[in-house]
Amino acid sequence: MGTLAVRADEATPGPRALSVSELARLLRDTVRSNPLLSRVLVRGETSNVQRVSGGMVFFTLKDENAQIPCVLFRGDAESVAFDLADGMAVLATGDVDLYARRGEVQLVVHTLAPEGVGLFWATFQATRRKLDAEGLFAPARKRPLPTYPKRIGLVTSERGAVLHDVVTVLGRRFPLADVVVSPALVQGVEAPASLRQSLAAVQGRVDVVILARGGGSLEDLWCFNDESLARAIAACPVPVISAVGHETDVTVADFVADVRAPTPSAAAELVSPDAEELRAHLRTLSEACLTAMRDGLHDRGRSVAVARGRLSPTGLQGEVAGSRDRLGNLARGLRDSAARELAVRSERLDSLAERLDAVSPLGTLRRGYAIVERPEGGVVTLVRAVRDTEPLVVRLQDGRLHVHVESKEEQP
Repeated sequence: MGTLAVRADEATPGPRALSVSELARLLRDTVRSNPLLSRVLVRGETSNVQRVSGGMVFFTLKDENAQIPCVLFRGDAESVAFDLADGMAVLATGDVDLYARRGEVQLVVHTLAPEGVGLFWATFQATRRKLDAEGLFAPARKRPLPTYPKRIGLVTSERGAVLHDVVTVLGRRFPLADVVVSPALVQGVEAPASLRQSLAAVQGRVDVVILARGGGSLEDLWCFNDESLARAIAACPVPVISAVGHETDVTVADFVADVRAPTPSAAAELVSPDAEELRAHLRTLSEACLTAMRDGLHDRGRSVAVARGRLSPTGLQGEVAGSRDRLGNLARGLRDSAARELAVRSERLDSLAERLDAVSPLGTLRRGYAIVERPEGGVVTLVRAVRDTEPLVVRLQDGRLHVHVESKEEQP
């Protein structure tokens, strides 16, 4: 078979296939070369703000109908003079660019300024202020968690990782407790009603409730800012732990709940005592009880042995002999004490007798003086009180003299 010759200019060339990288570069160059997409000023509401370790900040800028991812590189992020958070209305200046690795159009923001409060943020603040004014956030109404709950309620999605994480932690730390799962929608417009129904379903069956959801954007977590759900949490007859999103996410449910946990797993740890710690504590208590019992029995045994020895014939003889010796010592001590007391009292009596004798009329008579009395009684102390020829009695040391007054002489 012969060969077929074909002229080169007769060949029909096809289009050259571009690689994905080439197409991405072409699109990026097209976007970057368009002056309308350079230094654009965009108004919108922030959402899903995320900061990474390198200093970059990623967030979404959106309005009612559209959204665009944004990035703030470290140098531009450091020049932002306010704390960027979800739900803020801002004015952003930047360049539209294409992130080739993901084939995603994004806004590279250079400057950012707050324009006001966005719709989501305004609604959140209004609900928070209203419930706070009613006292639903007051620390005084917060209830302590039970130390050893028998049944733990879990209100969350039955399809998310939160259910597995919480059940795993509870099973490891405190397997004695029963976990009552009440599935609920945790995202979307129907989520608030679903959460309220699930919360009501576990009431009266558990000792504490964990309300949990994994991380997400502001829109994903918005159902936990629902006013009716907040009131349902406050009205729950048992303590409620709010474990919604990540540690940096804050919802109205966090304010009204009795306890806020940074993550669902942390909520499971808060509500459950550590079984190993309980076992160790019980072992310590058991050892302390056994030691106290052994020491008590040992002391009682010693007391019984002492009593047995005292009640034996030899012991009784010793007790009698000891008692006799003690009585003898007491008797001697009593006699000695009585003798000393009598001697002291005798000395005092002698002293008093001497003092009385010194002032006694008899003592005066012994010193040569006399006492003049009337026969019928009464001491004569004045000469003018005596009549002439009046009979008197003169009392001396060794007797009395009966005399009549012959005359009297008064001292001038």
